Amino acid sequence: MISRRDLLIGGMLAGASAGAWAWTPREKMSLLGNKELEKLIPSAFGEWREQPATALVVPDEEGSLAARLYSERVGRIYANADNDIVMVLIAYGGTQSDSLQLHRPEVCYPAFGFEIRGTRDVPVTLSPEIQIPGRSMVAVSNMRTEQILYWTRIGEFLPVTGAEQRWARLRTEMSGTVPDGILVRLSTVGTDADRALELNRRLAGDLMKAVGPDARRVLVGTSLAKALSG
Repeated sequence: MISRRDLLIGGMLAGASAGAWAWTPREKMSLLGNKELEKLIPSAFGEWREQPATALVVPDEEGSLAARLYSERVGRIYANADNDIVMVLIAYGGTQSDSLQLHRPEVCYPAFGFEIRGTRDVPVTLSPEIQIPGRSMVAVSNMRTEQILYWTRIGEFLPVTGAEQRWARLRTEMSGTVPDGILVRLSTVGTDADRALELNRRLAGDLMKAVGPDARRVLVGTSLAKALSG
C-alpha cells in the first residue's frame, strides 16, 4: 500500500519535474537572424574611416572557448580627420548558457597581460533622447594603456555587471527561450581618460546613427532599435 508520505513525495517530484520542463528553454532567440554582422557594420561613417587593424585585443585562437562562444566578430580600427583613433570590437554569440557566456573585458584583458583599473558604470548616449547603460575601465600593460567603454546585450536586456548578465540570461530562459548576446567594446589608447571617454562615446553615437534597423536591433535590442529608428 502506498503511504500518504510516499504520495506527497511523489507529488512534489512530479511538480518539480513539471516546473523544470516549463522552465526548459525550447526556442532560440537570434536578433541577428540570417544577417552577417560584418556586413551590418560600415567601414566608414560620419567622421570615421576604417584603418588597418593590428592591435586589437581579440581572443580568437582556433578551438578556444572564445572561438566557440562568439559565432561572429567584427574588429575595426577607426580614425577621424584629427587622427583620433578608436578601436572597436563587436562580438556576437548565438547561444548564451551556463557554459557559454559573453566574456566581459574585465575577464578578457587580464588574460592578455593587462591590469584592470578604474571600472565604473557610465551611460552611453545613442541619440539626444536615448542612453543605454555602459561600463568604462582602464586596462594597463607594459606596452600601452587602453581606455575602454563597452556594453552588452543578453536577449532583450542590457546588463552592466556579470551578475546582471546571469540574471538576464535566467529571466530569458524562464520564458522558454535561449538568448543570444553581443559585446560592443570601444577603446582608445592613452592616459587621458576624459578625452578617451568622449571619443568612445562619440563613435558609439555616430555608429548608431549610421547603421540600419537590423544592426540596431542586434546591438541594443528590439525596443531601443525601434525608438532609434523613430
